[in-house]
Amino acid sequence: MKKSLLSAALLVLLAVVTFSCEKINDLLTFEISDTQNFTIPATPLVGGLPVTLTLPVPVTNKASETFSKNNTSADLVKDVSLSKLTLTITDPTTENFDFLQSIKISIGTDQNDKVVMAQLTEVPRGATSIELQSTNAKLDKYIKAPNYTLYTEATVRQATTREITVKEESRFKVTADPL
Repeated sequence: MKKSLLSAALLVLLAVVTFSCEKINDLLTFEISDTQNFTIPATPLVGGLPVTLTLPVPVTNKASETFSKNNTSADLVKDVSLSKLTLTITDPTTENFDFLQSIKISIGTDQNDKVVMAQLTEVPRGATSIELQSTNAKLDKYIKAPNYTLYTEATVRQATTREITVKEESRFKVTADPL
């Protein structure tokens, strides 16, 4: 009888601790949103073959402002992951992503320190906005850095006769330590 009461008490205690830890994690988890624009240059196809473009976009990181608003700092951040990345054509407004075969976006603090954070291996036709799939890479050091660069690698399936401006909207899930 004593053993079953002790087991029941331990189970209740374990449930309370687990629930409390989840609640604390929820309180220490928030999102950082960021928006960048980049331009895809007019791209002729050579011999009808797809062309791969690499476009670096430098970003001045404003994450420290969001850390402060959430009562934390970069040194307390323990986990950052990409929760959403959307690309939308903003100019010309009549354009769609038909010219694009695939796209991959990496993040890095320099050319030798980058990781793929999102990609789309087959871009749907007719879309003016696409959502890339997160690779679930650990992005802590990039979001904590004062600056980082987004490296867009795009494979073009058909020629474009003019520049295309694209808005990149990303959302990062951030979890900080309480102490």
